[in-house]
Amino acid sequence: MNFPFFIARRYLFSKKSTHAINVISGISVVGVAVATMALVVTLSVFNGFHDLVASFFTSFDPQLKVMPAEGKTVAADDPILTEIRKLPEIEVATESVEDMALAIYRGRQAMVVIKGVDDNFDKLTHINEILVGNGDFSLHAADMDYGTLGIRLAEILGTGYTYEEPLRIYAPKREGQLDMTNPEEAFEEDELYSPGVLFNVKQARYDKNYILTSISFARRLFGQQGMLSSLELRLKPGSNFDKVKSQIKQLCADKFVVKDRFEQQDDTFKIMKIEKLIAYIFLTFILMVACFNIIGSLSMLIIDKKDDVVTLRNLGASDKQIVRIFLFEGRMISAIGAIIGIVIGLTLCWIQQRYGIVALGSSSGTFVINAYPVSVHPEDIVVVFVTVLVVGFLSVWYPVRYFAKRLLV
Repeated sequence: MNFPFFIARRYLFSKKSTHAINVISGISVVGVAVATMALVVTLSVFNGFHDLVASFFTSFDPQLKVMPAEGKTVAADDPILTEIRKLPEIEVATESVEDMALAIYRGRQAMVVIKGVDDNFDKLTHINEILVGNGDFSLHAADMDYGTLGIRLAEILGTGYTYEEPLRIYAPKREGQLDMTNPEEAFEEDELYSPGVLFNVKQARYDKNYILTSISFARRLFGQQGMLSSLELRLKPGSNFDKVKSQIKQLCADKFVVKDRFEQQDDTFKIMKIEKLIAYIFLTFILMVACFNIIGSLSMLIIDKKDDVVTLRNLGASDKQIVRIFLFEGRMISAIGAIIGIVIGLTLCWIQQRYGIVALGSSSGTFVINAYPVSVHPEDIVVVFVTVLVVGFLSVWYPVRYFAKRLLV
């Protein structure tokens, strides 16, 4: 058995001549445990919000999105896009045309994003899971084009789930000069009809701005015949996602940009990652403050064990081994505090997941969810445990060597 570790373990659990040392050691463990618990819970809550937002986006966004690197649109029959469609791992490929337009309904108006898609859009995404209303998702029927609005956009325009009159859509003509004296000639005008449903992604970016319709309508409105804004893809089950994405990137070279769901919402997830990192840094500083209790405990222990140190030296223990005894003591306090804190933190996370004790608001239905979401990621637990050990070791390394050297003089 490691001699310094054996002695340090006996010192940690044995009764000291001064009772205050036991109390301070206990306070040190509690301080480290509380800081560790805070790290586990806080990081898990950030993970919960991250996973919650990701679950909303996956109902609307495709697995992979191929967009032109320059300009808004590209020819739909581009050889590279044709080659991508033929990949054996591709299950669904949908063409999309997307641009800004003006929507008017019964005197109300709003700037909107018209997203025209192919008829297989419901196979590409989980759009049917986020529909509200009495109808079914549909893009067109006979010579009528349907427009499925976001639920908040429907509130702005006052359409309800089913709008009785056609929704007027205006977009600037691509060719010619804009003549404000004759605005009717400067804009393309078309109509959308209600399919009887709205979509509710629970994200303002979509619910407040987007209208889903047929790609033929969007091409006609924006003058983009034979063009597309993006090629949206869904892979076959069991496909190696990273491998296929890398393969598509190689095919695209510098002409197209390939984005997965997280990259499509890069700004949102970057902000969440930064917030999580800042919270981790602040709580690590709190952990460092908690570790100062360990320094006080060890300094008193060194003074209390002065006679034992003389005995150990007479028995042949080197000065290095004696210093390591007290270093091990500090590490064990950190490790015990870390383990207790992680266990308590995981228990609190489980309680929150199961019972939702900490609510987001006093009124039910005010938020998307009623309680703070929690998601425990194993890698975060490992990071927290290593952080506590490293901070605990660094915080006691110099003080222990300083006090021990003065004692050994």
